Amino acid sequence: MATDSDRLRDRLDGATAHLDPPYAVVDLAAFDANADALARRAAGKPVRVASKSVRARELLSRVLGRPGWRGVMAFTLPEALWLARAGVSDDVLVAYPTADRGALAELAADPALADAVTLMVDDAGQLDLVDEVCPPGRRPPVRVCLDLDASWRPLGGRVHVGVRRSPVHSARAAGALARAVAGRPGFRLVGLMSYEAQIAGLGDAPPGQAVLGTAIRVAQRGSYRELLARRAAAVAAVREHADLEFVNGGGTGSVAATSADPAVTEVTAGSGLYGPTLFDAYRAWRPTPAAFFACAVVRRPAPGVATVLGGGWIGSGPAADSRLPRPWLPAGLRLLGAEGAGEVQTPVAGTAATALRVGDRVWFRHAKAGELCEHVNELHLVDGDSVVATVPTYRGEGRAFL
Repeated sequence: MATDSDRLRDRLDGATAHLDPPYAVVDLAAFDANADALARRAAGKPVRVASKSVRARELLSRVLGRPGWRGVMAFTLPEALWLARAGVSDDVLVAYPTADRGALAELAADPALADAVTLMVDDAGQLDLVDEVCPPGRRPPVRVCLDLDASWRPLGGRVHVGVRRSPVHSARAAGALARAVAGRPGFRLVGLMSYEAQIAGLGDAPPGQAVLGTAIRVAQRGSYRELLARRAAAVAAVREHADLEFVNGGGTGSVAATSADPAVTEVTAGSGLYGPTLFDAYRAWRPTPAAFFACAVVRRPAPGVATVLGGGWIGSGPAADSRLPRPWLPAGLRLLGAEGAGEVQTPVAGTAATALRVGDRVWFRHAKAGELCEHVNELHLVDGDSVVATVPTYRGEGRAFL
C-alpha cells in the first residue's frame, strides 16, 4: 500500500521529470496552507513576512496577498530598498542595524523610499552614521525602530538564555534610547521590535533528547513570563517619547505565544512557509514541508549505499547535525556519519537505498528556510502533479545581500 511519502515522491518526481538535478521546488499547496495556519495562529494580529526565510520576490508577493499578512521584515538595507522599489511592499522593516553608507545615501535621497523603509537601531552611534552620510536638513525624516533585547538573564544576569543582539535590555534603557531618538532632528521613531530567539527559534522537542527537551521547555516558560512584563514596561517607556505605529515580536516558532502578548501589535514569520527540518523539533505547531531540493544518484559504491551528486547545502548556525540537509524521499534514507553531506557528493544509506539506481532522484529538505535559495537560481512551483511556474530566487536575480 502506498504511503503519504510514496505519493509525495511520485508527485514530485512526475512533476519534475523534465528537469535535471540539482534543483529546488516549492509545493504551493503546502506553502499556502502554512501561510494560512500562521495567520490563524496570529489570532487577528498581522503577520510580517521575514524575507530572509523566503528569498524569492514572487513568493513574498504571494504570501502578502493572503489574508492576515502585511509588510516585510528584510535582512539588509539594500534588500529593503530593492523590495520597496519593486513594489513588493511599501512597509519594509530592516531587521538588523546597517552600516551601508551607499544604501543610506539612496534612502536619504528618495522620499518615497524613506517613507516605506524603517531602519533598526539599538545605539546612538547608528544615528550618527546616518547623519554623517546625509545631515538631517538635507534629507526626509528617517523612520527607525528600536531593537529591544529579548534574551532571558536569570540569576542576576549570571546566566544568558537566548542570542546576543541588542544592548538595549531594560525598559529604562529602551526609554533612554527613545528619548535620544526623539530629540534628534531627521528621525522618526515608529516602532519597537524584540525577537525572542530562545522561544521562536529553538525547538522544544529535539528528537531522542527527552531530558534536553524538558529543560528547554522549562527555560522557555520562564523566559516568556519575564519577557511579558519587561516588554510591556519597555513599550510604555518608549511611548512616553513617541507614538509607535507597531510593536513587533516573535517568529515562526512562537507566533501564537507572541500574539497573546497584549503589548505586541504584529508578529513576524517566514520559515514556517517552507517548513525546514529545524521546525520538526517543535511541539506546538509543525509546518507542512513545502520546500525540497533534488539530487541525482550517480554511484552505487556498496550494497545498501547510493551516492548523489552534490547535496552539501548546510544551514548556518552552530556546527551540528541539525544543520545538515536531511534525505527525505524516498523515506528510509540517512546520511553517513563519517561523511555527512558533501559539496560534490553525498552518500545515503538505509532500506530505501537498495532500490535506488543511477539517475534516480533523492529529495532533501534543508535545515533552514531561505538559505536553500542561495544554492539555486530558480524555484520550480509545483501545484498538484505539475510545475506551474518557475520563479527566480534572489540569487537568480543576481542579488547576493549577505
